[in-house]
Amino acid sequence: MYAIIATGGKQYKVSEGDTIKVEKLAAEAGDTVKFDEVLAIGGDKLVVGDDVKSASVSATVVENGKGKKVIVYRYKRKSGYHKKNGHRQAYTKVKIDKINA
Repeated sequence: MYAIIATGGKQYKVSEGDTIKVEKLAAEAGDTVKFDEVLAIGGDKLVVGDDVKSASVSATVVENGKGKKVIVYRYKRKSGYHKKNGHRQAYTKVKIDKINA
């Protein structure tokens, strides 16, 4: 059985036992989080729409961290203008415990 959840403006296909990185959540390591925005549940048949309105996915926070550094370089020719910035996106790693269908 799998579920498609939406969090942080993205959609994820998850099964029980999966570990995924999502956009940063306001939770510490060891906390339990609940994803209420379930878009579909699949298994023998795909269930979508009003049939999954009451479904949810429970997960445990494994860690909070930052991703790899992305270099942002701006440059304009002939004027001597250049600017270099770096960015590390914050994430929360969660382990999917149960799909409540």
